[in-house]
Amino acid sequence: MSFDLQALINSRNGENVALQRENINPQFARVLRLIGFDKVYVRGLGQYLYDEEDSEYLDMLGGYAVHNVGRNHPVVIRALKDLMDSQPATLVQMDAPLLSGLLAERLKELTPQTLDTVYFTNSGTEGVETAIKFARKKTRRPRVLFCDHSFHGLSNGSLSLNTDESYRTGFDPLLPGCEKVALNDTAAAAAELEREDVAAFVLEPVQGKGVFIARDEYLREVRELCSRHGTVLVFDEVQTGFGRTGRMFAMEHSGVEPDILVLSKALSAGLVPVGAVLTTRSIYDGVFDSLDNCVVHSSTFGQGAYAMAAGLATLHVFEEEGIVENSRRMGALLLDGLKELAGRFELISEVRGRGLMIGIELGKPSSLKLKMGWKLANKLQKGLVAQAMVMSLLADHRILAQVAGHGLEVIKLIPPLVIDESDVGRFLGAFEEVLERSHRFPGPIWEFTTRLAKHTIRR
Repeated sequence: MSFDLQALINSRNGENVALQRENINPQFARVLRLIGFDKVYVRGLGQYLYDEEDSEYLDMLGGYAVHNVGRNHPVVIRALKDLMDSQPATLVQMDAPLLSGLLAERLKELTPQTLDTVYFTNSGTEGVETAIKFARKKTRRPRVLFCDHSFHGLSNGSLSLNTDESYRTGFDPLLPGCEKVALNDTAAAAAELEREDVAAFVLEPVQGKGVFIARDEYLREVRELCSRHGTVLVFDEVQTGFGRTGRMFAMEHSGVEPDILVLSKALSAGLVPVGAVLTTRSIYDGVFDSLDNCVVHSSTFGQGAYAMAAGLATLHVFEEEGIVENSRRMGALLLDGLKELAGRFELISEVRGRGLMIGIELGKPSSLKLKMGWKLANKLQKGLVAQAMVMSLLADHRILAQVAGHGLEVIKLIPPLVIDESDVGRFLGAFEEVLERSHRFPGPIWEFTTRLAKHTIRR
């Protein structure tokens, strides 16, 4: 009897959350039900998701920024189908795959000439682990610097560069020698780098958790300090790369060139796990420094044919369809609209972002009734108001978004970069309505907040 995948999906569709609860992550299944995110999506195309009733949802989350060229882009799908039909000799391991060489060549064309060597990974966190190892081998130094609010992954080494205690608690001891400094504080960075025992300074040009932006001048100052004191400068552009900030890479805003660039997420259009670490030949040769060490650092699936093909097709789409420019234009339009709303609604304290990576930070209101609601929610757990607004966006407007991090009153927008003016208008109209409801206390948004708070207390 032949295997019929579509028949299997059709026969079990709707069991999604139950299967998650019973076989994978029960707590995540509980959270999905609690916040009303237990939808069953059966199809995705571009910037839209569709449920069992074929209702359309605007995706402002983008799979955590993997779907930059949109979901299921036909060019990338076609490339993968063509490769599958060719029956490729993938993962031979003792060979030099053509497609990985071609993708490395193409990535080098898009990045500074100094980044002349590519190492392929499966994920961003694996890329950060690679960067830590490469920098320590190059410098023979123990310490690694990172910034507050950082998120660089959840494996042991990358978790050591993560400031959110909700991720770190219970996993000690982490990697020794990792030290936190304040973002945009040049003096703090200089004090650590002057000790000349720092192997790497790892930072995000725009931080994913909270959408905090590294000032261009700060990045230039850090570059000069790292060069002066022999520290490897690592840019984690796992989320900011590939058009997210209105440039192909966020480092282009400052003109700063790192010694190591970590990429992932959007490189394969969200279809195949893939990542890439670009670095200088001198750093790379310091790791693979002899015939015996030619595979001293490796990854089984790192140069898989399907990941490489998806990467090549995705870069072709960027080149042909003006997606980076669209990110810049739609991001500016969305930011302008949100700043106009911020001028009218007291719950918004700040709107910040670059391109289509935007954070809407909520703050303590001034009016008495709202202040009471805000104080109650934050006494129980910070972040509940933003989460309640996100819940309303999905429940009332079929718009998928999420908060920017645990305990943050920040709503984060990282949609597919193919959104258009009508999508921007749709979001702004929906968010204005959510804000209007949020500014009535008591009211439905605060009822959401109370429900979340009750579960927090029980927990």
